[in-house]
Amino acid sequence: MNIAAVGLAWGRAVAAQLHYRMLLLTLLPFLVALVIWGCVIGFGLQALIDFVQQWLGNHNSFQTAGEILTALGLLSFKALVVPLLAMWLLLPLMVFTALSCIALFAMPAIGRHVSSRHYPALELRHGGSLLGSIAHSMSSFVIFLLLWLLSLPLVFLPPLNVVLQPLLWGWLTYRVMSYDALADFADADERRALVREHRWSLILIGTIAGLFGAAPGLLWLGGVLSFLLLPLIAGVAVWLYVFVFVFTGLWFQHYCLAALQAYRRKQEPVLDTRLDSRKPDSGDDAANGPASKPAFPAIRN
Repeated sequence: MNIAAVGLAWGRAVAAQLHYRMLLLTLLPFLVALVIWGCVIGFGLQALIDFVQQWLGNHNSFQTAGEILTALGLLSFKALVVPLLAMWLLLPLMVFTALSCIALFAMPAIGRHVSSRHYPALELRHGGSLLGSIAHSMSSFVIFLLLWLLSLPLVFLPPLNVVLQPLLWGWLTYRVMSYDALADFADADERRALVREHRWSLILIGTIAGLFGAAPGLLWLGGVLSFLLLPLIAGVAVWLYVFVFVFTGLWFQHYCLAALQAYRRKQEPVLDTRLDSRKPDSGDDAANGPASKPAFPAIRN
């Protein structure tokens, strides 16, 4: 794990985030995510709440929830259990929506912005594609969702809930962002080699970014306290997620391009050695030159 490189990329990402182009870059992903979640809240939230309420009723879970809240001195929050669970189930989808919008709409612009200012000589080898990005993101999210659902019972265990959830978010963020950060610049072999070599540094960046995303997540869950203000709260939460992920994209882009540049510099001596080994020896050519030429019989009249 290269802490120094992570810190350097973070400092450059902070400086880049203050650029007006990067601030404007949050607008399009925000609008797309806002439209999607406006439709979800308008047409699907009540159905999800009804489903959660029916499921809890069929499994006699209201009594268990009441006993837990009574033990914690929070019995007055019993009426919020159903909407809170519904919002909690929607949280991964909301985060993934914001992350996907950044990957699709913002990362190409982030890559051009960072490369033109810090790595103008870096060759583009286009080892990734839009379809590859979508497939990679969807497969990563399916794996994440399964692990997230399996880890939900562990949320109530104090040592694990502090570590497990940020690590899961960090893993998902690193998977999506590292692919898109290198898609235009590295070929497939380079991307796999860099991810393998820098995996823990990339997971660290993703985990810290996941901790940054805790604030909009709490704001999103706090929407159950006022359904009248839920559209406004949801909009603010979506924008905060987009802002955090734009910064995260800048952070990943700086780190990945620096790692790619260093990787290619290390490969140059190896390539030069291979090229030199293929050149024929000049001494042997001089000695064997005449013998190596095809002999033709003399033509006599």
